[in-house]
Amino acid sequence: MCGICGKLAFEQGARVDAALIRNMLATIRHRGPDDEGVYSAPQIGLGHRRLSIIDLNTGHQPICNEDGTVWIVFNGEIYNYQELRPFLLSRGHRFSTQTDTEVIVHLYEEFGPDCLQKLRGMFAFAIWDEKRQSLFLARDRVGIKPLYYSLTDTSLVFGSEIKAILADPAVNCEVAPEVIDRFLTFLYLPGEETLVRSVRKLAPGSYAIACNGHLEVRQYWDLSFAKPADVPEQKEGERRLLEILDEAVRLHMIADVPVGVLLSGGVDSTAVLSFAAQQTDRQINTYTIGFSDPEIADERPYARLAAETFGARYREMTISADDFAAFMPRYVWHMEEPVCEPPAIALYYVSRLASGEVKVLLSGEGGDEAFAGYSNYRNLLWLERLKRHLSPLNGSVARGLSLADSLFHLPRVAKYAPLMNARFPDYYFSRTSNPYRYSGNGLGMLYSADFARSIDREHSIEPVRQLQKHVTGQNTLDSMLYIDTKTWLPDDLLIKADKMTMANSVELRVPLLDHKVLEFAAALPSNLKVRGFTTKYLAKKTLEKRVPRQILERRKAGFPVPYESWLRNELRGWVREVLLDRKTASRGYFATPAVEQLLARDQAEGGLSKEIFSLLTLELWHRTFLEREQAVVH
Repeated sequence: MCGICGKLAFEQGARVDAALIRNMLATIRHRGPDDEGVYSAPQIGLGHRRLSIIDLNTGHQPICNEDGTVWIVFNGEIYNYQELRPFLLSRGHRFSTQTDTEVIVHLYEEFGPDCLQKLRGMFAFAIWDEKRQSLFLARDRVGIKPLYYSLTDTSLVFGSEIKAILADPAVNCEVAPEVIDRFLTFLYLPGEETLVRSVRKLAPGSYAIACNGHLEVRQYWDLSFAKPADVPEQKEGERRLLEILDEAVRLHMIADVPVGVLLSGGVDSTAVLSFAAQQTDRQINTYTIGFSDPEIADERPYARLAAETFGARYREMTISADDFAAFMPRYVWHMEEPVCEPPAIALYYVSRLASGEVKVLLSGEGGDEAFAGYSNYRNLLWLERLKRHLSPLNGSVARGLSLADSLFHLPRVAKYAPLMNARFPDYYFSRTSNPYRYSGNGLGMLYSADFARSIDREHSIEPVRQLQKHVTGQNTLDSMLYIDTKTWLPDDLLIKADKMTMANSVELRVPLLDHKVLEFAAALPSNLKVRGFTTKYLAKKTLEKRVPRQILERRKAGFPVPYESWLRNELRGWVREVLLDRKTASRGYFATPAVEQLLARDQAEGGLSKEIFSLLTLELWHRTFLEREQAVVH
């Protein structure tokens, strides 16, 4: 796991200053504290910060081919590199290291961009092809590893993090206010745009080629939910899933340094631990975080049970409201994109705990997106069935759901009322989005009159509108899973996972997001994912002899953080200080009286913590990246 950056100057004979590349690398030192490397030649500069995981002695980057005409900087891990190496040797390629990075160089020589089809792993890399005078950028299929770029008339600048790109004085750090509405709709930023107008994300499963001043972006992989002719029966499905999971975890255990497991106390992380434990004779270190707060589930007893079941060493921790607030500026600095993800702060602290003992952590991230583990999948499936059977009465049912909320205060039920008369998939934007957010909780009424007039709602939801068109005609569950895999997963969960662990120089691996696992899960019929009221049906049946029943049957919780209580109580003064500050108001996005009403409503009724956390994140982002107000200690 590493950090990469670089610059391609389009003008013939122009030279990229190696000092610039080193300045870019300085901003991402946390991603790779073990080593630094720079390659500089006419038109191109490549930079690399290394976190040594494989081939500790000879893995210095950038790495080149035999004659020095192909150079690479690479972030990630290729889990099948040992299988690919013999083929490349048989083709006459000579290796100077034992790294997976060098395998990519020679694969590129053999297959060009099609080399991506051969790779199994998580990756973001850049290859400079001197003979073709082209720069090849690529990102893994799911978007586990981030890759950003900025294109101007004179150059292309790229990096693992936005801050590396902004280290180039030629890149303008100008906010894109039209993206703010997208953030407050989804609570993260789906699509390729960022809040910095000049910086874009390379989409998951895509590559880009820059040559002769032009950039071409292409998609090389997409998740297909087409059902094969040999759809497995349940027992056969269980057998095949066990084999795939066992292989995926085995490959993700490859490392020349200690590997630990991040436990959430749930099914997926416990399953990963169960497979990992059988792959090694060493006692595995496990880490979790929990809170003794009556409002949230405490993960620690279940995580401790998982560790004891598989003979693992168990470590736990908790954090306070003061810890939470103290880290907020650095949370924004590390995340770089505004994301409403309070559990990310817990992930930062628990990975910091792990960093003293391991360099690699496995987690169960992605199991719910692959096998349909979220309750909203089940609820919307039932809603669509209800709508089909009660079509003439949908209006009456919607009014009944709204009445239930007013009489019995059941917001979880009432939120489905507007959907009774909506057509799927037009209303499904992602797990966290709420197309009725503005009328439902008043967030849109926060906008100043000028800012409200400037908003183009179609632009805000455009990335998901394209996905909705793509899934037209697919069944309800597959449509939801596809949209979430293309939006919520890479642009929220995986950004959090990468940025918070790399902040502590720890590599996080996610075996349940191996593309072989995802492709197997996508091909399953819906009734092997959600059956009746049971989510993740086949996965749970497959794991019922491996995962303790107390964990298998418990309600999903994840990494809960009592931030709702903290924002209303311990951190109330700080929240008001930031959101009602004159500087915040001067940005012109929100009407201060409306923000005051939002805070008062949350104090009186609760339920608006996500909105408040999002507003905090947005303001701190402006102070951190536009005004450079917060000093960050590396």
